[in-house]
Amino acid sequence: MREKWSAFPWVCFAMCVGVMGTALISPLYPLYKDVWELRTSDISLVYVVYMLGALCGLLFLGRLADRLGFRAVMMLGLILGWVGTLVTLLAWDLASLNIGRFAVGLSSSLIVTSASVGLVQLSRDGASQRISTITSFLLAFGFGLGPITGGVIGQWLPNPLVVTYIPTLVLGLVAIYALTRIDLGAHADAARTPLGWPDLMPRLTWTERRDSVAFMLTCACPFFAFGVFGLYASMSPLFLDKMLPWHGPVVSGTAIGVILLASATVQLLCAKLSIRWCGLLGLLSVVVSNALLVANFKVGSSMLFAIGVGTAATAHGLCLLAGISMVNHITSPAQRSGLISTYLVCGYVGSIVPLLVAGWIADHFGLPTAITALGLCVVAVATPLAVWFFVHPRMRRV
Repeated sequence: MREKWSAFPWVCFAMCVGVMGTALISPLYPLYKDVWELRTSDISLVYVVYMLGALCGLLFLGRLADRLGFRAVMMLGLILGWVGTLVTLLAWDLASLNIGRFAVGLSSSLIVTSASVGLVQLSRDGASQRISTITSFLLAFGFGLGPITGGVIGQWLPNPLVVTYIPTLVLGLVAIYALTRIDLGAHADAARTPLGWPDLMPRLTWTERRDSVAFMLTCACPFFAFGVFGLYASMSPLFLDKMLPWHGPVVSGTAIGVILLASATVQLLCAKLSIRWCGLLGLLSVVVSNALLVANFKVGSSMLFAIGVGTAATAHGLCLLAGISMVNHITSPAQRSGLISTYLVCGYVGSIVPLLVAGWIADHFGLPTAITALGLCVVAVATPLAVWFFVHPRMRRV
């Protein structure tokens, strides 16, 4: 009988590889635009298609891990992501690229929800705070590693629109093979219940009524965390062009990756901080980072922008740590993947809607007006939510 592999570290590895592959393409968009002579709207479409795939996965398939077990769903996600990455590598036009990106977006939802469920189930001591820290760290680290890897390969290796995806394809095969070898022990069939058509209908899972307000405040954390990251990631090229003499995929990829890796570092440093303090400081950091971005459009200071990036990374890390920790405290085993899906949907909405609104305002009134309006709106909404999160009785009891 072949020796089984320890499950926990390989689930962590598979989760990191899965989310890394989703963000790999970020610094390559300018290359696609030049090589294929795409319009800016075409590049935006590629991003939107990816987000649609992720949202479809959360809405239609977000509860599968509660029904089929986390390993089966994670395997499905990794295989789908591997195929989507291969299609992206072989893409010959915009339509084929979008097909690949939709598959990758769909796979990312399956991987994140199933891995989050799996890490909780595999925890020997039931330490939900430690598992929450590991989960949110892996998300930030994997997403941060993707654009950095894509940027380095895209900058210096030949044929980057093909070569960039090869490491992810190789690591994906390792992750798929590892999941076939891991020993789940008593957890092998813990989550398996019959799957019916109602489980595939688009809907979001919600908590019991007594935790409804607490869960709403919890979902505000990924909404603002994803939003502030998206805002700084989209604004950084404007400032980097003025701040740095270098240009290319490695610059944009590193700029995006540094925020996420800094977020992962913040989560490790604040792992023992209570949830209510994480939520308060995270949401207040969102307020400060947006205020700094608004001010910097008038000042134009490199130092102020660097401070804003650091504050945005802090906001991202603390909000995700507080959010996923609270989800694990609120949920029951039977609805864990469903609540994680709802939690992530709020994050994706936070990364899409504010940028679309800011883009519309920028088209009609100019970019400074758009950033000012969006920033002031975030300050006005996130400040009372931060205080409410801190004083809410459910957060105080954790």
